[in-house]
Amino acid sequence: MNFDTLIEKVKHIPYGRNSNRTDFSLVISENKGTCSSKHAFLKDYADKNNIPNIELTIGIYKMNEQNTQIGTTLSENNIDYIPEAHCYLKINGEVVDVTNPSSDFNKIKNDILEEITIEPNQVSDFKVNYHKAFIQNWIIENKISYSFEEIWAIREQCIENLSKTNS
Repeated sequence: MNFDTLIEKVKHIPYGRNSNRTDFSLVISENKGTCSSKHAFLKDYADKNNIPNIELTIGIYKMNEQNTQIGTTLSENNIDYIPEAHCYLKINGEVVDVTNPSSDFNKIKNDILEEITIEPNQVSDFKVNYHKAFIQNWIIENKISYSFEEIWAIREQCIENLSKTNS
């Protein structure tokens, strides 16, 4: 299967968390995946097949009710946005987002706060720890009135809402 065909196939796999965050093959066998597992799977495939110029990227962006289909959880809690870690590929410098068939990076492009390039094995523990540290700093720097635990719980509700929308 050529890489472009595989990208299209993965884009149409339903959104959902896999049973093991570190086993990217589950994207295929469980027929579901998140932004992390789908893009890590593709980057891993590219690496193993010597496909050049593919980067796996984490972008921390201002997740809000306008740029992400998360329901009204943020407005119900009087929060404008929560920094969210989103994974995508950069192929020859161009963003490719296969999270779901309607993924459109342009919706969040102007809300990116920070980007880093990672390896596929970093989508599990590293990504989570990086994201949590970013949110902890954001809470302090922006004098957010919620605790980290409260923000993380609100974020989890947003992600659950997103999963229902994209399944």
